[in-house]
Amino acid sequence: MTKLTETQTIILSAGSQRPENIALPLPKGLAGAAAKMAVTKMIEHGWLQEVDANLRRNEPLWRETGDGHGTTLVVTDAGLLAIGIDPVVVKTVVAIRKQAAETPAPTLVAVVQPKLRSGTKQATLISMLRAPDGATIEEIMTATGWQSHYADVPIMPM
Repeated sequence: MTKLTETQTIILSAGSQRPENIALPLPKGLAGAAAKMAVTKMIEHGWLQEVDANLRRNEPLWRETGDGHGTTLVVTDAGLLAIGIDPVVVKTVVAIRKQAAETPAPTLVAVVQPKLRSGTKQATLISMLRAPDGATIEEIMTATGWQSHYADVPIMPM
């Protein structure tokens, strides 16, 4: 088994996470002759495959073929295995995602908020507590007419 370079590992890992296992775009800084050499070597090992690009889905182009078409790069099953990913797992995840995308979302039931009756002690209390600085017990007692009964409760020593 051939040992992967860091660049090859990055390309295969990134491609394995994209839809259809598309290996493009290549990592930043990898361009020109270096990119061509890296991709050619990966194609020779069977880790990447050059396929016709689907321009309707805006798949990135690896190269133009000259007839108005182009190719893109796809990570193969061998490429997935080279980075320790089981291709069956990838295909299962893709199928699950596709099914989830096609399944209509459940309709949400609107939650009806209870209506607050104005002028009630409850409405007064809620508006006081929603104030930016909140409210003290004394302010609440004054506004609602409630009495403080906690002073009548004996405090037991520990």
